[in-house]
Parts: sequence; C-alpha cells; structure tokens
Amino acid sequence: MEVKPLRQGSVQTGYKQTEVGVIPEKWDVSTIGEQSQIFGRIGFRGYTVGDIVDEGCGAIAINPSNIQGGKTVFDKCTYITWRKYEESPEIKIDDGDIILVKTGSTFGKTAMVKNLPIRATLNPQVVVFKNVKGSQGFFGYMMGFPIIQNQIGAAVVGGALPTLSQRLIAAFKFPLPPLPEQHAIATALSDVDALLDALNRDITKKRDLKQAAMQQLLTGQTRLPTFHGEWEVKRLGDILTVRHGKSQRGITAPDGKYPILASGGEIGRTNAYTYDKPSVLIGRKGTIDSPQYVDSPFWTVDTLFFTEISSEADAKFVFYKFTMIRWRSYNEASGVPSLNARTIENIEIQSPPLPEQIAIAAVLTDMDAELALLTQRLAKTRALKQGMMQELLTGRTRLI
Repeated sequence: MEVKPLRQGSVQTGYKQTEVGVIPEKWDVSTIGEQSQIFGRIGFRGYTVGDIVDEGCGAIAINPSNIQGGKTVFDKCTYITWRKYEESPEIKIDDGDIILVKTGSTFGKTAMVKNLPIRATLNPQVVVFKNVKGSQGFFGYMMGFPIIQNQIGAAVVGGALPTLSQRLIAAFKFPLPPLPEQHAIATALSDVDALLDALNRDITKKRDLKQAAMQQLLTGQTRLPTFHGEWEVKRLGDILTVRHGKSQRGITAPDGKYPILASGGEIGRTNAYTYDKPSVLIGRKGTIDSPQYVDSPFWTVDTLFFTEISSEADAKFVFYKFTMIRWRSYNEASGVPSLNARTIENIEIQSPPLPEQIAIAAVLTDMDAELALLTQRLAKTRALKQGMMQELLTGRTRLI
C-alpha cells in the first residue's frame, strides 16, 4: 500500500476536491446510472405467489428479508410460479447481480446475489443492478458504503412507506477508480469477507458442539472419565435459595465498583452490593428465560432474582442447568411474563455429586472461552473491514 501523500493546502498532493469528497486525481466521479442498468418491477402481473414448487416451473421472488448483513440468504423465501419462465420478459436474477431495497422499513439495504438455490426474479420492493461496466465486486461494496447510503437517506420520499425512485437511484454519485484498482479493492475486501465467513462458520460449529455437549453432559447421557456413580433427582430448593433484588434508587454511582444488573444485563454502577459470591440470576418479570452467571459482587434490581448456592452444588454447573430449563413453561402471568421464587425452588433436576458438577462445568466453561475468543476475533475483523472500506473506497489508501 502507498504511504498517504503530503498535504498541499487543504487538499493532499495527488488528490482533488469533488462533489463526493477528496479523491485521487486519477479517479473519476460517476453515477449509478452511468455504470449500470437498473431494473425493477411494479408487481407480479398474472403470476401466483405461493409455496415452493418443483424446479421445473418455479423461481424465487427475492425480497428484503433475503438480504442480511450485505448478503443474500435463502432459507426462507417467497416463491412465485409461472408457466414460461425462460420466455418471460420479467426480470431474471443471476449470481453476481447487485440488489437494493427501494421501499419499506429496510430501504437502502444492499447485497450481491450469491448461491441462488433456484431461478430468481424480483419482489417489487427490490431493484437490481445489471451490466455493471466495471468491477461488480467494487460496485457492490460501494453500494453499501456511506457515500451512496447517505444519498439514499437524503433522497428517500417519506410517509408511511419510505420509497426511492429508480430515477433518483440512477443519479447517485460515487468515486470511480480505474478498472485495475477497482478489481484490487474488490479482491482485498472479498478476502476479508472470506475470513468473516470462515469465522462465522467456526462459531456456528462450536456453538452446535457446545449445545450437543450440554445435552449429553448435563443429563448424564455421557459421563466424563472416572465418574460412574448414580445421579440424584433434587429440587432446586435443595441446593439453592432464590432471593429478590432491590430497587436501584439512591444507590447508583457513575464510577461505582459494582454492576447494577437487570434481566438484560448491566444497567448502571454502584458502590453497594446485594451479594458477593458466585450466583445464578434469572428474571422475575419480563425476560424470564435468560439466566446469567456472576462470580463477583453485584446489585440486582427488583425484577431480577439472584440465588444463594449451597456448598453441595457448583454455581457454574447450576447456571448451565438453568440454561436447559424451559422457563416460559413456568410463567405465572397472563400479561408480562413472571416467575415465582417458590416455583423455581420446586423445579426438579438431575444432579451428580459435587466433583462431577465441577468437572462438567469446567468442560463447558472452556468451550465458552473458545467461543468468546472467536466472537472477539469476529468483531475485530468486522472493524478491520470497515476501516479498510473507509480507506480503499475513498482512495485514502491505494493498492495500485
């Protein structure tokens, strides 16, 4: 990569001021309409929207729900059918096409179409960009970049259903490097996307492995080496006591030592605490199916229970058991979901002796640590990609 050029006045040497910002001198400013053809449709005139049909007579109608995180996802699709697809004058979508949501609450979402499971056309809420003159990859990344997205936000027609016209879309301007540089930028960003995809696959795989391990270890279907004794059926009340949280009124402190916890996590800080030993927390009202594990001093609000764990149980093991309980089946309210302390204590679980509890919790904790590291790496890689896009798509950093 080139070193950024020195400044000369208000614009760096080798750069120029344009209507889309400061860009390299050898770059141009172009419009979407000049660089691609835009197609859309008004409706499905004469066609039937329905369930999936056999591949001989069906096609996906790509809609906004198929666009997730800049990619196309086809696990849940609307399918349309017609008799003569190959002869149809309607828009046909191919892998590599760029699509954009032009109307509705998610207007402006973009994606490059990949991995079509069957022939495809457009939902009326979506437009497609075809016959891109330069690099389709570069064009696709630019469509999701603020230079275009800010113009989308400014141009949208409001009302109950925000809408973009194809005429306005065609007029959106963006910086355009020479074709070799377009390809280089697209390749660099595509490599980062490939890394993101690999990390997502690893995270999904490890989550699935952890779920399987929990199902096996927490029920005794699989035993760890050296453990062979029988498990006992116990009431939760035999190994823990459910305690109520308290109002946080008057105890909050911006720089407090301890977290104030609600069912959704930390909501503030305090210098007081309600409990200072390892504990499992569960919602009393509202979110009642998201247990939390805490092993340092904390304050809980009055909509969140905490537990005092007896010396006969391992708190982390109890937490993992809590994650396996279908808490909503114990809901005791017709409105806002609610749990009762006595109801929780009366729930029965299978429990091994304490040493086996500790061993099982250690295995699952190690798996959680691996997932946390992968998740952190994923977040850092996403941040890296955003930084690369800011540098490469504006020409601040050059690859050629």
